[in-house]
This record gives sequence, C-alpha cells and structure tokens, in this order.
Amino acid sequence: MEKTLSVVVSCYNEELALDQFYKETASILKRLDWDYELIFVNDGSQDGTMEVLTRLSEGDEKVKVISFSRNFGHEAAMIAGLDYSKGDGIVCMDADLQHPPEYLPEIVKKLSEGYDVINMVRTKNESAGWFKNLASSAFYHLINVLSDVKFEPNASDFFAISKKAGKVLKDNYREKVRFLRGYVQNIGFRKTTIEYEARVRVAGESKYSIKKLIAFSLNTIMCFSNLPLKLGIYAGCGAGVMGLVMMIYTIWSWARVGTPNGYATTIVLICFMFAVLFLIVGVIGNYIAILFAELKDRPIYIVGETKNVEE
Repeated sequence: MEKTLSVVVSCYNEELALDQFYKETASILKRLDWDYELIFVNDGSQDGTMEVLTRLSEGDEKVKVISFSRNFGHEAAMIAGLDYSKGDGIVCMDADLQHPPEYLPEIVKKLSEGYDVINMVRTKNESAGWFKNLASSAFYHLINVLSDVKFEPNASDFFAISKKAGKVLKDNYREKVRFLRGYVQNIGFRKTTIEYEARVRVAGESKYSIKKLIAFSLNTIMCFSNLPLKLGIYAGCGAGVMGLVMMIYTIWSWARVGTPNGYATTIVLICFMFAVLFLIVGVIGNYIAILFAELKDRPIYIVGETKNVEE
C-alpha cells in the first residue's frame, strides 16, 4: 500500500509567497514515491492569504486548507495541521520558503528507513541578522543548562515525524503554552538530524518581533524547567551571606572609628535585595499565569472554515 506524506504549512499574511511555495513544493512532492497532502493552516491572516489558498485548493484536491476564526499563533497552527493530517509521515514547515522544500526527498528517505523524528538543524540563516542568530544560539545553550531535556542546537520549526510520533503529540501534548519543536525532541523514539541552510525569505517579513521572541523564550524555559522557581532559595542563601558580611563590616567599622559607616553601601544592598525579591515574584507570577491558562482549558485554536477536508 502506498504511503502518504502530510506537509503542514503555517500561513500568516503570506499572500505574496504562497504561489511560489506551492509551485516549488508540489513539483517536488509529485516526484516522490509517496502520495502526499498539502495542509495549509491560515492563522487568521489579514491580507489575501485565504483567497490564494482557496484558489489553490480549487485547482488541486491534494491541497487542504484549515482557516482559523482569528490569529492563534504559529504553534497553534502547527498543532492544527498535526490534528488534521492523515499521512504516514508528517512534515511541518513555513510558507516563506526559508525552509527549503528540496529537502523533502531526503526526509522521506529517512522516514522510509524507520526514523520517527527528524530534526532539521539550521546551519546558516543570513537573512535573520547577527543579533537573532546570536540570540538563538544563546537560547539553546541556556535551555540546555536549565532543563533536563537536551535540545538539538538550532533545531527549527522545520521538522518531520512519523505517524506514531504524531499520534503521541496529538493525544498527549495539548498544553495551552507550548514549545512544539521541544516536544518533538522530548518524546523519544528513533531520531536523526538533517542539516540545512535557510533560504532568503521569498516575500514578506518575519512575524516574530524581538518582544515576541523574548516572551516566547521565557515561556519555553518555564515549560521545560522549574529551576527559576528555586531562585528564591539561592537568593535567600546569597542574602544571608551578604548580611553576615555586612554585620562583620559594621562591627569592624564600629570598633575602628566608633561610629558605623556605610550609608551608601546599605542603600545599595537594600535596592539590590528588593530587585531580587521583585524578580522572584515576577517569575512566580509567570508560572501562575501558565497554570491559569491551563486551568481555563480554552481551545488551542478555533476553525472558521476548511477546504478539501473531510468533516
């Protein structure tokens, strides 16, 4: 029986890139030994993305479209694509062609060899700029230090999984605050990596601002590590040591000059301790916010309409 590859494509305001993406990707998929389905997830786009996807789906029954009722985010779009996929292998990628479709034959080869998880590791991304590249490397180094789960450095949202691995993600990884590429590396199974160079974005611009990247990084750390919660213990130990040093210094100053000195030092220490205290309160508050989001149990996404998808 012929196997099927499900290609999940997250789209947010990708009107200008979709035609070229479809042309290149469909051309490659048609030459594979596997059958395929192209699942486009429209994440509440504000431009003409849905009109382009509707046209593509009308001209090709293998093109399936899931359109959200509003913008739910890139992670939710990939989750929706996994939920609707029916293939023996699933590939997640972006529509801007920074994830090169020419690697699809190699991915299928690895899936055919029995690998369940294929991490696509980015070796170069010149269009991102030096700051984002540096920040990405620093993030993976930090999360590997803080978390028990070890992540593949520079692994991206371009990855592939088998149907078995996909079922685990569909059934068991339904957090409201999530890091899908981290879950992919966390589920185990037989895995391998493929290195690639990110292509220049064919159209549009990055949807992740520096502010969004920082918030995303903080949520990821808190999803995979409870070490920030222990900051209070470490800060308390540090404050105890500093207090002891200040006590010794005060006694020494009193014995030497008769009047304890160090007003400026005392003020600096108080400001420092309050800064640490508020940092710890903020960390705890962020964890509580994540717990609150999970307790509300609102849907990860809401589908507004679909094209070529069986109800």
